[in-house]
Amino acid sequence: MSEYYTPQRTRNLYDPKDTEPFKLSRSKIDLFLSCPRCFYFDRKLGVGRPPGFPFSLNSAVDALLKKEFDIHRSAGTKHALIEKYGVDARPIPHEDLAKWRHNFTGIQYVHEPTNLLIYGAIDDLWQNSKGEYIVVDYKATAKEGDITELDKAWHDGYKRQMEVYQWLLRRRGLTVSDTGYFVYCNGKADRVAFDGKLEFDVTLIPYTGNDSWVENAVIGAHNCLNADIIPEAAEGCDYCAYVNAINQQNYGR
Repeated sequence: MSEYYTPQRTRNLYDPKDTEPFKLSRSKIDLFLSCPRCFYFDRKLGVGRPPGFPFSLNSAVDALLKKEFDIHRSAGTKHALIEKYGVDARPIPHEDLAKWRHNFTGIQYVHEPTNLLIYGAIDDLWQNSKGEYIVVDYKATAKEGDITELDKAWHDGYKRQMEVYQWLLRRRGLTVSDTGYFVYCNGKADRVAFDGKLEFDVTLIPYTGNDSWVENAVIGAHNCLNADIIPEAAEGCDYCAYVNAINQQNYGR
């Protein structure tokens, strides 16, 4: 386990008596949906799930894609990928785009009924000929076969991610298209040799979002944080199952 991992923290925890808006990221909303018990431990008791290893390669792909699309944003032109798929869109400048892309600021919105400050960082923002803003998310992986649709169970998290971004932008007063796009980069493992470079197949996958669930999820997360008892674990939560197995071994001795 990393020496930097602190199993329990005392800062940035939810306190129902605090009058300042409590920051809740898009990923923490997804944690609540995944397992209310893990969410409660994380945001209220300060015990988070063990962190995974950072995906440095994914971060590099993100950074390079942003630079690539920013060239067209500055020039007011369409990227070749947009042209290839015949999409009515182009990367659009916005005075807040740099802030909206930053992980620790992102797009922010204070949900007044709960006093939760919901935020999330987008990868890109396009606009179509009708003036609608389009949320774009970059993904990088290395899987066999072509990736042309989001048809796996674990893709549901990607879809919720985009829908939260759409919800946030709408709460900021922007007209947002229901259709967003995933720029999906799939590393090619069938090359003869590495030769110091990794090649990707890049596809553009449309997704028609529906953010109607987000409001209830925010309210549900708020109710969870205000509860006096620890909620039950979600069925199928591997983290909770592991903790329960350890406790059974310890208490059974």
